[in-house]
Amino acid sequence: MKNIKLILTGLLIAFTAISCSEDFLEYEPEGVLSSENVATADNAESLVIAAYAAIANDEMIGPLTHMWVYGSVRSDDSYKGGGGRSDVDVVDRYEQYYLTVPDQGDWMAPRTWTNYYKAISRANFALSVINEIPDEEYEMKTIRQAELHFLRAHSHFMLKRIFKKIPYITEELSQEEIAQTSNDIPNQELWNMIADDFLFAYNNLPQAQDEVGRADRNAAAAYLAKVRLYQAYEQNETHQVVNINEAMLQEVIDYADEVTGSLEPDYANNFLVEYENGPESIWAAQFSINDGTRVGRVSFVTGLNSPHGTGLYGCCGFHLASQNMVNAFKTDANGLPLLDSFNNSDILNNVQEDGTVAVSSGLTVDPRLDHTVGVPGRPFKYRNTVNSQGDMIYNFSWARDPGVYGFFGNMKEQQAPDCSCYVKEGPFVGTSRNVIFIRYADVLLFKAEALIQLNRYEEALPLINEIRSRAANSGQRPVEAGASDIYNVGLYDSFPSKEFAWKALKFERRLEFGMEGPRFFDLVRWGEAAETLNAYLDEEKTKRDFLANAVFTAGRDEYYPIPQREIDFTGGLYVQNPGY
Repeated sequence: MKNIKLILTGLLIAFTAISCSEDFLEYEPEGVLSSENVATADNAESLVIAAYAAIANDEMIGPLTHMWVYGSVRSDDSYKGGGGRSDVDVVDRYEQYYLTVPDQGDWMAPRTWTNYYKAISRANFALSVINEIPDEEYEMKTIRQAELHFLRAHSHFMLKRIFKKIPYITEELSQEEIAQTSNDIPNQELWNMIADDFLFAYNNLPQAQDEVGRADRNAAAAYLAKVRLYQAYEQNETHQVVNINEAMLQEVIDYADEVTGSLEPDYANNFLVEYENGPESIWAAQFSINDGTRVGRVSFVTGLNSPHGTGLYGCCGFHLASQNMVNAFKTDANGLPLLDSFNNSDILNNVQEDGTVAVSSGLTVDPRLDHTVGVPGRPFKYRNTVNSQGDMIYNFSWARDPGVYGFFGNMKEQQAPDCSCYVKEGPFVGTSRNVIFIRYADVLLFKAEALIQLNRYEEALPLINEIRSRAANSGQRPVEAGASDIYNVGLYDSFPSKEFAWKALKFERRLEFGMEGPRFFDLVRWGEAAETLNAYLDEEKTKRDFLANAVFTAGRDEYYPIPQREIDFTGGLYVQNPGY
């Protein structure tokens, strides 16, 4: 983590990965560490750093940070990509909503489950140590406890969004009690458990911390707004929204008002390593390079997603924008999104002989297109060349399997190949750029969403327009790199009704966070996943044959199945999600 001391080698050894035969929740290695033999302030500090490391100890096949598999490919934002359907076929099944076959091995969802509970175990072990240290011996005790509550809540929150039914594990539980802890917790009760941990952090952390990367009160307030927003949409046992809790929505507004921050002046700054930990980054996983380790503490979570058909990058052409996603960036004569008709026609799909696409006369788009999607003929990552290494104008040939997945690339998770943040391990690309969990733009739209649902949509108008105004001012980099200027972004004069405001809010979230991962979770939260995704599939399968048999089943596909190995390990204590 940047500006935080390195984890002690001995502690890293103590927390090495356990085998699949062991209980991932019983995570105190015997004979190595115990709360009794490490209960000193110095050791506690190292344990806290180890807990921070754990929330970013993900990989290509067990994501924890970037949700491109679970939140983007599973939505209408993107396709799996890669070398055909059989290439990492588990993600193909996720994209097809074909989850009735139990996951085999330790790839993707089962590994993500394990990795999050490893992170929870680190937080709990650190808490069990710190709780035993006398206050007078550890000046930072309460603050470090609050950080650990925050980290534990974060991991449980991420798990809940993916699996819904999860066991909530705290440091007070003995191993015997852990073994008897069910995942069948009432939905609102489980949300409150997560909120309580964040509330402890909120009440005990300073507004800001000297060391970049540590949780602070500001991040806790933002996360409480996020949790209460999810919790406000009350679901029944089959995941349908049956009530919207107005008291929770007011809490969203109250906590959002506590958050300090600002939008980056240029949207691009959020996705460039030189601007990380800026005013818009409220909470992020920290990575580093050239830190004394072999390849650095870099992120490989999107290591499969680089453009494939160019020597500038490596492998493997995953995570490609859908035609639906590209169409969403169209604007009308007033620079406003086409809320109801954006997908009536396709744009930027007419490939020329030189591997670029023709731009239709009169087409105008939101500039966030060129920050989100690789489009043939338009500069990639705000560059037209990379020194003597080659051309950076995105080309049809950069797509690995255009006959299956089309040719629209992803841009936000990529960096220029001459970036000092960039490293290759074999064909796979890693970077030291942070992965942001909450941006200030999120907080603005959390508040706007709550206001609209409370019928205070006029108050939401300036918040949404603030996001749109920043978008309008974010076209300089692509144009300077050679993109034709087809940008037109306008502000809303008014919201004539709650229904219109609601559409505008949902559309703005999609444009602002396109292919960053929240889209699927937004649709589930709103209770609109089945309707939206089946309509998307009905149209998209006419363009992409691989989606011919895909269908979203309401009451099942909103969440992943609880990994069968966990149900087996607990002797059937864990309850499976409905429909599996």
